[in-house]
Amino acid sequence: MQQTPFGLRVGHLLPYSMSDSNTTDFTNPSTFILLGIPGMEVANVWISIPFCTMYVIALLGNFTILIIVKREPRLHGPMYYFLCMLAVTDLVLPTSILPKTLTILWFNSREIDFSSCLTQMYFIHCFFMMESGILVAMAFDRYMAICNPLRHSSTLTITVVAKIGLAVVLRSSMLILPYLLLARHWSYCRTNIISHTHCEHMAVVKLACSDIRVSSYYGLFVIFCVLGLDVFFITVSYIQILRAIFSLPRKDARLKTFGTCSSHLCAILSFYIPGLFSSLMSRFVQNVALNLQVLMANVYLLVPPVLNPVIYGVRTKQIRDRLLGLFTHKGT
Repeated sequence: MQQTPFGLRVGHLLPYSMSDSNTTDFTNPSTFILLGIPGMEVANVWISIPFCTMYVIALLGNFTILIIVKREPRLHGPMYYFLCMLAVTDLVLPTSILPKTLTILWFNSREIDFSSCLTQMYFIHCFFMMESGILVAMAFDRYMAICNPLRHSSTLTITVVAKIGLAVVLRSSMLILPYLLLARHWSYCRTNIISHTHCEHMAVVKLACSDIRVSSYYGLFVIFCVLGLDVFFITVSYIQILRAIFSLPRKDARLKTFGTCSSHLCAILSFYIPGLFSSLMSRFVQNVALNLQVLMANVYLLVPPVLNPVIYGVRTKQIRDRLLGLFTHKGT
């Protein structure tokens, strides 16, 4: 039987997977093959345009946030330190997937080393959870600023903010580590072809011929117990915040105070809704087209990094004024 070389078009890869998968041992595969977006190969170039545009916007926007906060002493406070943490996370998330995705769409380069695949998987899920933790920290900052303003500066000192950031990093790193260890432990005796643009956790472990219920259950534990707990803490914080806002006597004061939370609320919605929808759809919905699942898995990693700097740049007066000042200075 003539073996089809790696890196060819999808039409050449599918015969390879059906003919050789029953005879080839992938217990320790040297490479995986990423198919990209199945069924949409003829539109690869067109699909790459919005992907590349979103990536450039995410890079420029988040680097701009970091530069503005660094250069403006008035922005050296807890809210903006957490915003910088969010910007760093939003730089890493799309960078974990877009370079490889674009090489698939542009150059048909589908191979990825087994270790590189697991590393990519770890970074994707680790920084996704890290962003969730940062959003919780930002909700706590808004709660202290609105419900306990006199204690805000004394509670959220630079040291405390740094400790919160370290806790977020350690929590994410430790909780996602079993993803990597379990995926490396499984035997891959079916195929090494992944119907995806990147090494998403369930897309990888579904290739294993072992009983992967441990990976699946642990993934659900992370979604419901860890991310669900984050959503619970954010919800509790905003219940208290809304109670404090509606207790204000004047309507303009209520609107002004609520405006300080609007950016954070938009960031929360853009992060959790696509992420939870994509994660649950890949596990429980069977009749959704595979290309739609792959597109959704890309959207939930790309949309927040693109929207967050836009949201905070437009809705946060200090950042907006500083940004306008930079352009005004350059124009004079």
